[in-house]
Amino acid sequence: MPLAFVLINAEVGSEEQVVKELREIDNVKEAHLVYGVYDLIAKVEAEAMDKLKDVIAQEVRRVTGIRSTLTLLVQ
Repeated sequence: MPLAFVLINAEVGSEEQVVKELREIDNVKEAHLVYGVYDLIAKVEAEAMDKLKDVIAQEVRRVTGIRSTLTLLVQ
């Protein structure tokens, strides 16, 4: 099953709302606030690579308050 970790930068003050919304997306298996260069990390799984890419592009990246993302695909 394809898996990716998405590192996320959020708008200042929106981190709690972003993590809450991410956790409501079916394919997001985990979402956590982190400290450092990125504000959040999300673990995303899907049944196929095309579905994984769609979830990240069409659902995760469109969450209000997300400023930028970096996707790490797992082999």
